[in-house]
Amino acid sequence: MNRFTTVLYSSVFLLFICFTSCKDDKLSTSKDTETVKDTFPHIHPNAEMQKKLSENYIKENRHKIDLFYKKYWDKNDVSGGLLVAKDGQIIFERYAGYSNFKTKKEIDVNTPIHLASVSKRITAAAIMVLVNGGKIELDQKVNTILKSFPYPEITVRTLLNHRSGLTNYAYFFDDRKIWDQKNQVTNQDILDVFIKYKAPLDFKTDKHFAYCNTNYAMLALVIEKITGLNYRVAMKKIIFEPLKMDHTFVIDYEKEYKNESQSYKGNYRFHELNHLETVYGDKNIYSTPRDLLKFQQAVAADNYLTPKLIKEVFKGYSYERKGTRNYGLGIRMMEWNDGKQLFYHNGWWHGNTTSYVDLRDENVIIIALSNKYTTMTYKSFYLATLFGDYPLKLKKDDLPF
Repeated sequence: MNRFTTVLYSSVFLLFICFTSCKDDKLSTSKDTETVKDTFPHIHPNAEMQKKLSENYIKENRHKIDLFYKKYWDKNDVSGGLLVAKDGQIIFERYAGYSNFKTKKEIDVNTPIHLASVSKRITAAAIMVLVNGGKIELDQKVNTILKSFPYPEITVRTLLNHRSGLTNYAYFFDDRKIWDQKNQVTNQDILDVFIKYKAPLDFKTDKHFAYCNTNYAMLALVIEKITGLNYRVAMKKIIFEPLKMDHTFVIDYEKEYKNESQSYKGNYRFHELNHLETVYGDKNIYSTPRDLLKFQQAVAADNYLTPKLIKEVFKGYSYERKGTRNYGLGIRMMEWNDGKQLFYHNGWWHGNTTSYVDLRDENVIIIALSNKYTTMTYKSFYLATLFGDYPLKLKKDDLPF
């Protein structure tokens, strides 16, 4: 296997973004990468490489992770990839299973897998780049961007940290009296239906935390409105191309799904699809562990965003209940009384389960992606104890080392 290295990125340049002049919130989706002019400057890698890890350090930790992999992944026939890296250097990386069981196409280092809700981490990063570039503000009211948005108190920030009070869009679109489930739902459909049926908030905005996919579906519309590009193209221009995430994309469900990694239940039984496949922002980004490593190395850099914005991303916003769990801007977190923090995001969509664990203090990333339903991806969370003093509550047999 070739050695894979990454570099920190020097800075995020201000984006020269073409603002849409539409009077309503609807954006044409006819634009694609062939017709949209590339107005986003690319980020050039920094020539300075990070301190190289010792061979003994890599060998020792690789052995322990290998024990973990055999216990949880091998024994449970996990289909997907697990990658662990420190300082941009891969310590452990392994792939198994099939992206398409019918054709026996194997998963390898270049196989994109549906990220499910880990997509939120990347949607949030795109929003923060726009904030960093002065195109929007964190505390800007969403109805100043999406003119028909019917909730005057909701801000960009309260969408990012799940304190908006919006209800889950699936509740409306699972009602056959409201939506013909033979038709796919779009992000604009969500906004239109909420307006038509005067969907009430579940609670007063910013009163407390409630994880809700609707928040990130609306953030995708914000990205489209601000950039004048559809979400697929905007994410490519803002995130994927500048960070050289060559195997990462937002899927065009109707055109691409059959050619990409499929979603399975146990024993490779195809997972049924539904009418919510085309909603994006909360899901529908496909990526690889190596591309997510590139992403993590960029957002971990001190100069990716301003220091002030970095603090805004990686701080907790919800302290109504006692406990260690909290949520930043697009990232889950655990924080303890001694100040130790652990950042992560999990995902689950159909048979796809994903885990993204970002140990900022140690500059470690743990990425687990699977396209065949399993909870073993979430076990990767415990690998954090190899790299730092994380007071996680573990059972006696949770770890094999």
